[in-house]
Amino acid sequence: MVLDSGSASYRQPPDPDVFGAELQQQRRGGKKGSSPPPYNGLRIYPFLSPSLSLESDSSGSTPRTKLPPKSKCLRSRPVPPPLGVCPTFQNPCSWMRRSESICAINQRDRARGQIRSTTSLPHIPKAGAETSARGGRKSPCLLVALRPMNVEEERARFFQSSYTYNPQFEYEEPLPETVLEKYKGASGQFISQAIGIINAVLEKYGTYESFEATNGGKLLSKSQIWSIIRKYMQKEGCSGEVVVQLTEDLLSQAVMMVENSRPTLAINLSGARQNWLEGMLRHEIGTHYLRGVNNAHQPWHSLEGRKQYGLKPANPTEEGLASLHSVLFRKQPFLWRAALLYYTIFQAGRMSFCALFHDLERYVQDPGVRWEYCVRAKRGQADTSGPGCFSKDQVYLDGILRILRHRQTIDFPLLAALGKVSYEDVDHLKQYGALEKARIPHFMQDTERYMQQLDHIVATNCLSDEELEQLLPA
Repeated sequence: MVLDSGSASYRQPPDPDVFGAELQQQRRGGKKGSSPPPYNGLRIYPFLSPSLSLESDSSGSTPRTKLPPKSKCLRSRPVPPPLGVCPTFQNPCSWMRRSESICAINQRDRARGQIRSTTSLPHIPKAGAETSARGGRKSPCLLVALRPMNVEEERARFFQSSYTYNPQFEYEEPLPETVLEKYKGASGQFISQAIGIINAVLEKYGTYESFEATNGGKLLSKSQIWSIIRKYMQKEGCSGEVVVQLTEDLLSQAVMMVENSRPTLAINLSGARQNWLEGMLRHEIGTHYLRGVNNAHQPWHSLEGRKQYGLKPANPTEEGLASLHSVLFRKQPFLWRAALLYYTIFQAGRMSFCALFHDLERYVQDPGVRWEYCVRAKRGQADTSGPGCFSKDQVYLDGILRILRHRQTIDFPLLAALGKVSYEDVDHLKQYGALEKARIPHFMQDTERYMQQLDHIVATNCLSDEELEQLLPA
């Protein structure tokens, strides 16, 4: 694993890996040793040491924790605001694509309204202006381009105004109009479920801050983060494959991208909590990275291949699956963040920045946290005094609910093995997939336990199969 703390970086020798020599042989085109044991015809890379997760993520001989019985939910269904048109979340295929870092702005193509894949020009900002090897300034990935350059200055003005000033954001490079147009419309299809999930948390804990303090645990130091990451990489058998950076420049908790031709995981230091960090790693490494690796072996790894096989967009399945894995094995697997992002974006499409900030006070007391949610929903806009949003973050709850609706019929190990595909395409693709090198996350290998956890997520968030069936008819 390569560890990069942002302003300074260093390389650390990979941890011992029983498959390390075999991986090196595969990269050279050769073979060595015997293959790991198969699972339903798929090649598995089992974890290499007992789980050191601070969540209840036990495996192997450790006794399972019996799930609590489904209790009656007390939340009431509020009457939702008027619904908007549900946008389609399109996500063209690439080696590694996700909702945050899907694209990089291409200076040359900007006038034509085009965007370039992160894999061709990835970027994570560090102190000072960065330049490419040819002396030109690097074009930022979409995640970076969407973060206002003057966000700290506008934050100060906003707080000094007692929350009455609508920020005027400036951006390093204008986003293509096609991108802003595509994500300007907020959906209201799942607003009732979003509000219900939020209320379920508040009814149990009173405030989100109480929920976070009770369940998230303390913020981790850099050395603690490195230790947990290193051990997680061992469990997935990918030590030495991913660059890790710690940063404070993200609007999200973490992001998986490609930088300098290397898979790169950037983690926001402010979101690395004791009991939730492993969930973040299951989201980014166990889902996005491993599905990307599996996708590279498939005949549909290119855009042309996806067209040939008639594939649906990878999202919302990709982000929905990753979001479920974030809360998998938590004792209280509330889908708070996905629900609040969905709600915030829906309201941002109807409100100014100030109005949105005050509206969120009913759910989030901390003004700093509310600011971050509002910036995230309003990113891409210069003048935030009117309605408007960047709707991409609604993909999380959208994907979650669709997967939970069909969880009884989805072959989840196969969904991981086939790469960046929708759950709707699994049955169609299984006869064409290259599965001999497939890598399945360690937490998906016990299918029975995995399904129990999905049922637990449904019950905890006061959802029901009847509700999901009505919401999303087959």
